[in-house]
Amino acid sequence: MNLQLQRLYDIARKDERRIIGLMSGTSLDGLDVALCRISGSGPATQVSVERFMTLPYNDSLKDDIRTVFAKLEIEFEQLCLLNPYIGRIHGQMVLDCLRIWDIDPGEIDIVASHGQTVYHAPKIQHKRDKFPNATLQIGDGDHVAAITGIITLSDFRQKHVAHGGEGAPLAVYGDYFMFSKKGENRLLLNMGGIANFTYLPADGDASNVFTTDTGPGNTLLDAYARKLLNKAYDENGMLASLGQVNADLLLALKTNSFFDAPFPKTTGPEVFNIRYVEYAQARSNSTDLSAADLMATLVQFSADTIVDAIRRVIRKSEMYRIYMSGGGMHNPVLTQAIRTQLPECTFSQTDELGISGDAKEAVLFAVLANETLAGGATSFGERQGVPSVTMGKVSFPQ
Repeated sequence: MNLQLQRLYDIARKDERRIIGLMSGTSLDGLDVALCRISGSGPATQVSVERFMTLPYNDSLKDDIRTVFAKLEIEFEQLCLLNPYIGRIHGQMVLDCLRIWDIDPGEIDIVASHGQTVYHAPKIQHKRDKFPNATLQIGDGDHVAAITGIITLSDFRQKHVAHGGEGAPLAVYGDYFMFSKKGENRLLLNMGGIANFTYLPADGDASNVFTTDTGPGNTLLDAYARKLLNKAYDENGMLASLGQVNADLLLALKTNSFFDAPFPKTTGPEVFNIRYVEYAQARSNSTDLSAADLMATLVQFSADTIVDAIRRVIRKSEMYRIYMSGGGMHNPVLTQAIRTQLPECTFSQTDELGISGDAKEAVLFAVLANETLAGGATSFGERQGVPSVTMGKVSFPQ
């Protein structure tokens, strides 16, 4: 047997694995690195986060990614060059973290790398009959493995697509394994660039669990923070807190077939971007809004579409606890707009469940890698969009 295959086999047989999960989202703010100890699999998965760090992307890297990010037309050579380049950067970032943490790379079993999403194209969005759902993450796993010297699992979303899913959100798997609790209806609300939630019913039945995107989370807020404030984001929602919601623009923003589509569904900045807002402003005669009023309206847009989606799931006769994660949980204007409309729900952060809300997405990919190595026995039923599959492609260092 090839020695690297033997190493993978031995890791899969271990009672406990040390796995580094990597996540970089559509906000392009940096790479989340979570070092996890994981034992068990499926609903018996046990996770402890030993270390967590976010390494920011510098402006040059952000600019490079934005040349291909969520665009219909790009320079193809740039995409080709960025694929290995980002993989090597992510690999070096892993080594940087391990050096800071004083941990030898030889002590790590697996790196689980999400990569950097540059385009997301579910069939509901691209509307080309002969083509399936599609999504593209770059930052090649072979380069991560070669730089770190650690076996790497990557490109998780393609198996999901291959079995009829949209490639996102993948939180349904990790959330169910880590956070389900018999007797409590839970919604795990992640507010990244795009907002999504996982529904975890109190009966614990995996065939009823699902994750869906709801629409914009921070993607429009951050885009306009860059445009209006020359900042990466509107810190603490300060600009939004000074404005008034424009009802006409809000209605125009909500006029999109995505919001009426059945669950589960996905979307991205390919749809919800500055052009989308400008078109909605033109249709609603609101092009002269102040910066504060525009930001306030965009916050309300994110909040309303999150709430509308959640209301399609919850029953008035039952209690629900919503656990928040992602960058949006730090925006008090956004979170208050959501809480106000869901007074019957109790709100917390995933920190109360033992996983930092900032680290949760990186931890998710460590859990998905663990399931590929040691699990794969959990059935999520035969539903469209929630295939019962294990995910991730293996890259050996040598």
